[in-house]
Amino acid sequence: MINVVALMGRLTFEPELRQTPSGVSVVRFQIAVDRNYQKSGEERKADFIDVTAWRQTAEFISRYFHKGSMIAVEGSIQTDNFTDKDGNKRKTVTVVANNVSFCGSKSETGTANPAFAAPAPSFASADNSDFEEIVDDDDLPF
Repeated sequence: MINVVALMGRLTFEPELRQTPSGVSVVRFQIAVDRNYQKSGEERKADFIDVTAWRQTAEFISRYFHKGSMIAVEGSIQTDNFTDKDGNKRKTVTVVANNVSFCGSKSETGTANPAFAAPAPSFASADNSDFEEIVDDDDLPF
């Protein structure tokens, strides 16, 4: 059976890292995902999707993502049935994140952290004296 979800959207509130009683990290957050279809004359609609992440993924999200950050989430759908305090039967649908990724520019995601800002290699000073010519007159075997 297949249960795979891929989403890209913006966090609707600041993710808050919590710990289970046994010390496992968990973060719950919500992302707003624009719908593909827009009726003419109407404003674009969005779906607000609840997401849960565990362990290192939860710690990563709480450290590097904030309200408004663009995020890509890969995971699976999980449903739970319960009875509320009034005795009504309810159902929740949540995406459990397996992998998350940054989306957009550094300024949009707020990741101008020096840990991610590795300097790009510069080849401007390279000249031909840095390289040695390889002479190979053999025919290629294919």
